[in-house]
Amino acid sequence: MAQWSERLRRAAIILVAGALALGALVVFGDVSFPRALAVFVCLVAGALIPWQLHDAEQARGEGIGTAPVETPVVRAVVEGMPDPAVLLDRAGRVLHFNTAAGQLAPALRKGELAQFALRSPEIITALRQAIASAEPKRTTYLDHVPVDRWMELIVTPIAVPTAFGGSDYCMLMTFHDQTPLRRVEEMRADFVANASHELRTPLAALSGFIDTLQGPAREDAKARERFLAIMHAQATRMARLIDDLLSLSRVELSAHVRPDTSVDIVTIIRQVVDGLESLAKERQVAIEIDLPTLPVTIAGDREELLRLFENLIENALKYGASGGRVIVSLVMANSTDGTPEVRVMVRDFGPGIAPEHLPRLTERFYRVDVGDSRNQGGTGLGLSLVKHILNRHRGRLLIESVLKKGATFTACFPQTKTTQNT
Repeated sequence: MAQWSERLRRAAIILVAGALALGALVVFGDVSFPRALAVFVCLVAGALIPWQLHDAEQARGEGIGTAPVETPVVRAVVEGMPDPAVLLDRAGRVLHFNTAAGQLAPALRKGELAQFALRSPEIITALRQAIASAEPKRTTYLDHVPVDRWMELIVTPIAVPTAFGGSDYCMLMTFHDQTPLRRVEEMRADFVANASHELRTPLAALSGFIDTLQGPAREDAKARERFLAIMHAQATRMARLIDDLLSLSRVELSAHVRPDTSVDIVTIIRQVVDGLESLAKERQVAIEIDLPTLPVTIAGDREELLRLFENLIENALKYGASGGRVIVSLVMANSTDGTPEVRVMVRDFGPGIAPEHLPRLTERFYRVDVGDSRNQGGTGLGLSLVKHILNRHRGRLLIESVLKKGATFTACFPQTKTTQNT
């Protein structure tokens, strides 16, 4: 704005001085008016020509100069890309890069070769091939800094006009983090492998006993009865595993839909405890309940909550049987952010769980003791199912344990306005 005012002032001085001089020549001199007017027009043109030249020069610098991609518009486009992006010239020098690219490769510097900052062999090879062939190249590589991440690089040649009417091209490098997809794929592969293994074991036992019953034990009544009992147990194990897999799949499919039906959680817990009395007697464990006398309602899915408490209490009866008792209690409390919640605690007095196992207990097929879990008829999916059911109910699972002093599993649910307690 200041430059504009200065140029306007100078042009005005020139025009005023010229007008006065020409007026004097017309009045006192021998110059005709038309000739004076022609000279004045020439003075006006002379005053305006430098402005036009300056504007043209500025336009060339901002638009179609020797480096047309080095404009504020191109820089803004690269900066606005959500993924890490780096724009290079044909020689591989950095023209622009956005904040995400700067975080990915802190050594990037404008005007320097990109290979100095991006030292991965896969990156350098893909960039050289793209420059040589002027065709897009795609590659993946493992980035170890600051943590291991799988990255995908796409190098795209982009044609740009030159200052002399020809064309050249620059290289746009975009990076995409493939780590979440890789982890999902690894989880899927692990899940299929574990599920196949868990199903194959009882299936192999069934096949072996069937062959035995059809062969050497065909006429052995005592062996037949023993084998049939084992086959029944293995078939039950397979059925439970399939049932857990189906339940887990259903919960995951509806994870985004929060239950809106009001259910009495006290009634559900009592129903589960009554159903597990026979198992408690078999394991010689006493179940002690400390529940309110009035209903405590939450927004939930009754069948899923039955499955949740069955898994928690059954685990306590099986793995904490040496403690002789299991306590099931319900209390009202506040979460860490002060939100009221309903907490159902299932405590056993068994051997407890070592601290290193606690973070992984809710992983699919994770077991503290594989042999003991299989002997107890466990599928390795119980606590994973509990976690997913709680997630769907917008709740959370707390696990506390001390070796030789038992473990406490606490299911926390958001408290509804109609929740009551005594």
